[in-house]
Amino acid sequence: MAAITKDMTIGEALVANPNIVPVLMEAGMHCIGCPSAQGETIEEAALVHGFDVEELLAKINA
Repeated sequence: MAAITKDMTIGEALVANPNIVPVLMEAGMHCIGCPSAQGETIEEAALVHGFDVEELLAKINA
C-alpha cells in the first residue's frame, strides 16, 4: 500500500488507504466526510487540529 504523505489531501489519503479512518478519528479529525477533506492536506489538517504532522503520519503509515 502506498505511503500517505503530508502533501496528500485527506480525500486522496482515504482513497489510497481507507484503513486510516480509525487513526484520523482517534486523533479527533472527524472531517472524513467533510467537504474540506477534498481540498485540505494532511499537513494543513494537522496544523488546524494542533498535531505534529510527522507524528500523525507515523501513526497513519504504521
